[in-house]
Amino acid sequence: MPLLLEETIPGGGHTSLVLKRGQVLRLTDLQGGANLSVLMLNAHEKSERLNLPDSLKCQHTARLTAGHCLYSDMGRVLAAIVRDSCGCHDPLGGVSDAREVAAQYGVGRYQELRNGFHRNGQDNLLVEMGKWGLNIQDLLMTLNLFSRVDVSESGGLHFVPGNSKAGDLVELYAPMDTLVLLTAIQHPLDPSPHYDPQPVRMELERADAAVAEICRLSCEENQRGFINTDRIYL
Repeated sequence: MPLLLEETIPGGGHTSLVLKRGQVLRLTDLQGGANLSVLMLNAHEKSERLNLPDSLKCQHTARLTAGHCLYSDMGRVLAAIVRDSCGCHDPLGGVSDAREVAAQYGVGRYQELRNGFHRNGQDNLLVEMGKWGLNIQDLLMTLNLFSRVDVSESGGLHFVPGNSKAGDLVELYAPMDTLVLLTAIQHPLDPSPHYDPQPVRMELERADAAVAEICRLSCEENQRGFINTDRIYL
């Protein structure tokens, strides 16, 4: 189907859009090593938000990939991961703030670096949230696409470098109208001493609902989740 939207989120950049029911958002790591921090909400009732703990618990996983759903706190499917060449995406590590970025990469002010100044994930998301009437009280746990974090037996979180290669992609299908906020910023656990966030291409197109069968049929909970989601459109 023809693309409805095609644009690139530059490294350090941010954007937001409403992913409408029946659309697919394709996200591509252009150069390798990207991290895309994502928030999701019900586009029509923004008190309904992405609930990562429930998404993991009901699907018995700590790593998200094709076949998994992203649930709201109302048990509805905000998005379904219908295609994934990367194999693992991090739901645990959260998003960076200004203090963490300064501590890891040093002071990178606009006055000296102009558009190359050091951005952070929290502030980037807050800029996008403000466009939709949201503020810091609405900032929840983020999903980090293209990044992998392993958990040790003692409970420590360990960033795995090189998880995503140039050209890796993930596709998100929307069974409901979903507000998606994104920022292409380095993962807060990335050990690199260099500030170097990578760009991500974003493409939007319509899709047949059948593309989501890989998610709907992957477990009984997801079948119930899709039924619960479809009810709001009866």
